[in-house]
Amino acid sequence: MPSNFTLRAVNTVHRALLRLSFGRLGTEYFGMPALELTTIGRKSGRPRSVMLTAPIVDGDEYIIVASRAGDPANPAWYWNLRDNPAVEVSFRNGPRRPMTAQVLSTEQRAPLWTRIVANYPVYGEYEQRTTREIPLVRLTPASDPG
Repeated sequence: MPSNFTLRAVNTVHRALLRLSFGRLGTEYFGMPALELTTIGRKSGRPRSVMLTAPIVDGDEYIIVASRAGDPANPAWYWNLRDNPAVEVSFRNGPRRPMTAQVLSTEQRAPLWTRIVANYPVYGEYEQRTTREIPLVRLTPASDPG
């Protein structure tokens, strides 16, 4: 499983690629659209950003996978958004937008997981490495306060 150092290094390189190419490179990763997810740290209370892929994009809604490459533990960002679903998302290096995260139930997850694994078999490999059910999270535009 990847170490925390490796995961942070990949995120740092990804952000640098976006910045140095002025957004021309790094908007896709493994054939999937990339997004930057910003959560609020559940312990620190500070913003925490991570680069992720969105294997399913449906208009303004995105499905992200809390795989951590099949590690036995969920990624930190998952725990952050579970405790505080108000997040910000920059899709394909676009402007940051307030969104709401929803961890999908097993029933909601099932048809989407089948679709994700069919299109991106690496997630099936991650699933084989772990005993946990890899969570899926739906990101939707935040409601306008009115």
